[in-house]
Amino acid sequence: MKTIVIVCRDIILNNSIERSTKGLYHSVSFNKMPSALDYIYNSIPNLIVINVIHDDPIAINIINDIKTDPLFYQLPVLAILPDQFNIDHPETLMVEDYIWRSDFERDFLARVNLSIFRSEKNVEINPLTRLPGNISIGREVRERIEKNKDFAFGYADLDYFKPFNDCYGFSRGDEVIKMTGRLIFGIVKAKQPQGSFVGHIGGDDFVFIIDVDLVEEAAAEIIKAFDSLITGCYDREDSTQGFIQSFDRKGKASQFPVMGISIGITETRSRPFSHYGEVTELAAEMKKFAKQFKGSCFKSDRRQDKEGD
Repeated sequence: MKTIVIVCRDIILNNSIERSTKGLYHSVSFNKMPSALDYIYNSIPNLIVINVIHDDPIAINIINDIKTDPLFYQLPVLAILPDQFNIDHPETLMVEDYIWRSDFERDFLARVNLSIFRSEKNVEINPLTRLPGNISIGREVRERIEKNKDFAFGYADLDYFKPFNDCYGFSRGDEVIKMTGRLIFGIVKAKQPQGSFVGHIGGDDFVFIIDVDLVEEAAAEIIKAFDSLITGCYDREDSTQGFIQSFDRKGKASQFPVMGISIGITETRSRPFSHYGEVTELAAEMKKFAKQFKGSCFKSDRRQDKEGD
C-alpha cells in the first residue's frame, strides 16, 4: 500500500484526510513539518500532503529544501491552501499541485491519485525501495563531472543473495532489499545531509554519491549496520549454524554462508573522469575485487595515487 505523509495542524481537516484515504493509502500524520522530517528521510513516502497556513512559513521553506535535494526529485507534494492565499507567492513554487480548502471535499482524493500517478509515470524510481534508478543515477554523475565537482562513488551489492532468495522466497528477499536500501540511505544522509545521493540500480545493487572525505566512513558504517541486522533475516537455526542449504547457479546443492555486503569505491581525486561509464566501470571493478574477500568489506581504487607517489 502506498504511503502518504500528512502535515496538518487542523484536527478536523486531518481526520477528513484520513477518512478519505482509508483503505486506499497508508497515511502517517504529523502536526508540523519539522516533526515529519525524520520519517520522510528514513522511509520515503509516495506523497506529502501539507495544509498551508499563513503563520507557518517554515513548513514551506522546509518543503523547498527537501525538493532541492537530488534524492527527492521524485517526491510529489500536494498543498491544501486557504482560500485567501496568494498563489503567486514564490514560496509555493516547489509544490507540484494544490487545492483550495473550500474544494477539499470535492477534489482532494482525485488530486492525491493524480499526484501519485504523475510521479510514477514521469519520474523513474525503483518501486520496491522508492529510490532513484538508473536514469537519475546517470544524471547525478554526469552533472558532477560537467561541473568539475569532487565526489566519491560507492557501488554496493549483496553476497549470497540469490541462495537466500531461492531458499526463503521472493517475499523475504524483497524485505532484505528494502532493509538494505533504508540502511544505505539513512547512513549516507546522516553523514552528508545536503548534496549526497543514493540510488537503486535494481535487484541487490545500490550506489551512493558522497564527499570524498566521508566515503570510507560511510562504507564502514554501512557494513557494520548490515552485518548486525542481516542475521535477523534468517531462520534461527540457519543463523546459528551460519549457513543455509540452497543451490548454486549450476543447480548443484551447496552450503552458503550468511549474506554480506561488498562495496567498491572510486573518486575524482584519484583520477579525473570524462564520462559516467568510467565511474561505474571502476566502481564495479572494485566491488568485484571486494567480493574476493571473506565477509563484508569495501575496497577503494587508489591505483592512481600509488602511481603518483
